[in-house]
Parts: sequence; C-alpha cells; structure tokens
Amino acid sequence: MAEPENAEKKKEPELEVPPAQGPLARLLPWLVPALVVVLFAAGGFLIGRSFGTRGRAQTAAGAESAPGAAATQPTEPELKTGTGQSWYYDLDPVVVNLNDPGVTRYVRISLTLEISNVMDEKEGRPFLDQKKPLMKHWLTLFLSNQTIEDARGEKNLTRMQTQISDTLNNGLFPGAKPRIKSVLFKEFAIQ
Repeated sequence: MAEPENAEKKKEPELEVPPAQGPLARLLPWLVPALVVVLFAAGGFLIGRSFGTRGRAQTAAGAESAPGAAATQPTEPELKTGTGQSWYYDLDPVVVNLNDPGVTRYVRISLTLEISNVMDEKEGRPFLDQKKPLMKHWLTLFLSNQTIEDARGEKNLTRMQTQISDTLNNGLFPGAKPRIKSVLFKEFAIQ
C-alpha cells in the first residue's frame, strides 16, 4: 500500500514561480499592450495616408492663383447689357470614383451649363473652350469628395448643382456677377 501513496505524490509536483523583481518586471505587463496600441495606430495612419483622400476639394479660386497662371489666362469676354436669351454650353463627360471607403463606386456625369445673356455667345464659347480642362478638373475634385449618400435623392442633386455652379462661377469669373445661371444634368449614373 505504500506504493500508491508514492505515486500520488509524484503526480502533484508543486512548482513555485519566483516573485517578479525589478522595475522592468513590473512595467512589462503595461509596456506590451502600449507597444501594440502604438504599432496599430502607426499602421492605421500609414494606411490612411496611402489609401485615403487628400481632404476637401481645391477651390476654384485657389487653383487659378497658381504661379505662372496669369501669363496664360485669357481675358474674360466683355459684358453686354443682354436682351437676348441665355445660351447653353456642354461639358465633356467626367468619370470619378466616389469617396466611399471599402466599396469602389464611381459616378459618370455629363453637364450642360446655362450661361446668362450677359456674356455674348460668340466671345463666351471660345473662352469656355479654353477653360474646359480647368472646369473638368474642378468637377473631378468636387465629385471625388462626395459619398454615395451625397449623390442620392433630389435634394442632394439640387445641392450638388448649386455647389458646382458656385464653384465654376467663382473660378471662372472671380469677383464678378455670376454668369452661369444653372447646371443641368445630361447624364448622372452611379455604379
């Protein structure tokens, strides 16, 4: 019978862990989680910088104040008192990715600008033709900051029309009376 008692004692060896000593042993339980949090924060920052947007769209007036831009700027068409009707100017279609994280959605938009009769069509059309790349750039910047929710519904589309009109008027005719009366959607497709 002595043998079973010895077998039970062999099965339960007690190992004693020495108590933690020193300042590093006391800080280690706090240091490891803090280091993990810092690494994840740095990783999130780097991923956000490489895949995120660059902030709000450039304003039209800010893009025109670029150095060297004054030398290539055409003169604005002369104003007339205008008794005729307004005229229309078509912009090329623009395809832009929307600002929706995790989902790749894009919008294809074609616009027609309604120009007031204050600007003569014979002088205004060449002026707008020359500014077309700049208008397309501003439109791309504006739309790339919109989300899918910003582009749904009549209220949001009306808001977008007003903002696009204001951006183009401020960029093309800074400090002058607005000459773009309205922005008309010819095509507006989200995919």
